[in-house]
Amino acid sequence: MIEAHATGKYIRTSAQKAGLVLDLIRGRDVNHALATLRFARKGVAQDIEKVLRSAIANAQNKEGFGGDVDRLYVAACFANQGPSQKRIRPAPMGRAFRVIKRTAHLTVKVAERPSASVPVPSADGTAARPRRAGAKPKGLTRAKKKATA
Repeated sequence: MIEAHATGKYIRTSAQKAGLVLDLIRGRDVNHALATLRFARKGVAQDIEKVLRSAIANAQNKEGFGGDVDRLYVAACFANQGPSQKRIRPAPMGRAFRVIKRTAHLTVKVAERPSASVPVPSADGTAARPRRAGAKPKGLTRAKKKATA
């Protein structure tokens, strides 16, 4: 299974605002994530799209990549806070207000989905069906046991 990541550093947005857009694409296929970013109404979506495209390119250049971009999905994405620029803005009566211009480091990790497993036929020739998690085994239930006793 191939994993690759890309990081965009010193992006001029706050990590909180970038996190809102990153939540939209986490866990999705890369094609669906790119379409979501394309039509997102946030300015940081363009920067995230560039980082995602870079992560896809990194995965394609890795040794052992299957060649199918459709099997890639966004495994993880997060925004860390970068250094803040401090500026001074004049205020009334000779005072000054501090303006903090925040930056963020955006990281997007993509991974290749495992190939679909094919059910192995059982001894009698029929395909074995995988059981659901928490499914009860086949057999008599309590109601049937009471009825037969």
